[in-house]
Amino acid sequence: MSFFNRFLLAGLCLHLSAVAHATPPPPPAQKGSKPVSAKAVARLAPLSDAERYARRCQPRAPMRERNPQGTMLWGSRRDWDTEKAAPETRSVLVSVALSPVKPAGTGVKALQLVDGALVASPAGAEVTGLVLQGRASDGKPVEVAICAAEPAAQSPEMSWYRIEAWNPVAQEWENPCVGLDRVPSPRALAVRGVWDLSGARKDSAEHFTFACENGAIAKCIDWGYKPWASRDGRPLTEVHQACTRMARADYCGDGRSHTYQDNPIDMYDPLGVLERTREDAADWDPALSFEAAWGPDGALCLEHTRDGRALEAVLAECPNRFRKGAAVELGEGDRCSVQRTRGNPKAALLRNKSYGVRQGAAPPAAPTQR
Repeated sequence: MSFFNRFLLAGLCLHLSAVAHATPPPPPAQKGSKPVSAKAVARLAPLSDAERYARRCQPRAPMRERNPQGTMLWGSRRDWDTEKAAPETRSVLVSVALSPVKPAGTGVKALQLVDGALVASPAGAEVTGLVLQGRASDGKPVEVAICAAEPAAQSPEMSWYRIEAWNPVAQEWENPCVGLDRVPSPRALAVRGVWDLSGARKDSAEHFTFACENGAIAKCIDWGYKPWASRDGRPLTEVHQACTRMARADYCGDGRSHTYQDNPIDMYDPLGVLERTREDAADWDPALSFEAAWGPDGALCLEHTRDGRALEAVLAECPNRFRKGAAVELGEGDRCSVQRTRGNPKAALLRNKSYGVRQGAAPPAAPTQR
């Protein structure tokens, strides 16, 4: 190789080296991009408490709308590792303790849940910025930060909260609530009591539930069934619990849903919180669409399934719970061909109508985690 050619090659190498060093590092992944897998972040060093708390509650632009029924109970993610398949009864956040309150120096001495709002003491103390101790469905602890509190316009005793939980996989604070097209940045309600994996509610003086906007617990409150309220002197706690079963079509009362997102339903109750729809439409005949009557532990009787599967399939899922027989007339055209072995359908707290997919068709895919 001649001196001139060697000179050109050396210059070219120096130029490429300079360009490589001058190129800025790739920007961090943006929200909405493909999640980082657990393997990719396994080498990340854990952060100190001070570093974690400094990253909480960064500004975001929430978007929300009223949403219909769906498959989720809590409305939160099933697992932080989005590459891992998880059953619908799993959640990264199922309950939150009222104490202790972190970080130190907030000035908040205690926290209590009054109706549908968290109240800090001493008087005048703010809940925004607090970090509370939560628990996932597998019992693992999870820290939850309250980033904003927004009084509900239609219910002054209730507040919507923007929350974040510490994701140990990605090593960052994230909204634990599942976003859907209608509500991509969901908020959460503080609800007294906790729900187990079967969908059963248990009262608790020390713990509460952050119910995400796209989940059944929050939806039933938004529909008017506030568990802390009463109607004609009757508490709505059990009616709200029956609503969480109905919203997810949890016929067997074991936590399994039999519906899909955005399936239209018409719900009504004997207390008059919600009245039945009597007007028909091109795709809705109130006289032909009765689905089920509901109690706190599931369906008391059933006429058709919401997702189109055969009634026999539901009976097989929970043997000895239902029986077929003579139709049960509930009045105003509502009737069931399947009823609970033990239970009185006429004493149901809720009834609903719906149109499911055609008989035997597979339900649409469940919403993905975000």
